[in-house]
Amino acid sequence: MIKQITSEVTSIEFKKFGSIVYLIRLAVNGQLSTVLIDTSSKENKEELLSELSKLNLKSEDIQTIILTHAHYDHIENTNLFPNAKIYGNFTKSINTYHSQTELRNILPIDNQPIKDFQIHKLPGHSPGDIAILYKNILFSGDIIFHSGYIGRNDFPESNLKEQQKSLQILSKLKFDTLCPGH
Repeated sequence: MIKQITSEVTSIEFKKFGSIVYLIRLAVNGQLSTVLIDTSSKENKEELLSELSKLNLKSEDIQTIILTHAHYDHIENTNLFPNAKIYGNFTKSINTYHSQTELRNILPIDNQPIKDFQIHKLPGHSPGDIAILYKNILFSGDIIFHSGYIGRNDFPESNLKEQQKSLQILSKLKFDTLCPGH
């Protein structure tokens, strides 16, 4: 299901379990850039491609993917976007507890090219969690959800103390619209 959040930001939610995918269309250095935040689970592959098609986009049109963390329900469709540069806050192999997905050429999140994106590293739910603040919109991945719910911290790589520190940092960010991973 497609939902227009702003003129630049669209969310894509799915019938099956997987993260919400956010599409952002913005100008970068005078050129239109298409960005996805997360790519959902492989069960949503066909629906993701269909919804992008409704938005007049092909998988080849996506230029940048930013992954909020490495859990399978956020990353399994990265291989659908052959022209995209993929950025994340993880460089080691992904824990097979969460994913059998082979990620290709993950670039450091600090090198992502969109200057209007403020990246906040907020570990706890997983070691590589990030949130992205763009204008007045916070893309929170699985760090925080609507109604104050927080991401799970019972995974083997979760860290409750780190999560509490991250939530303190998050509480100081100013935003009007929350775009969580689920």
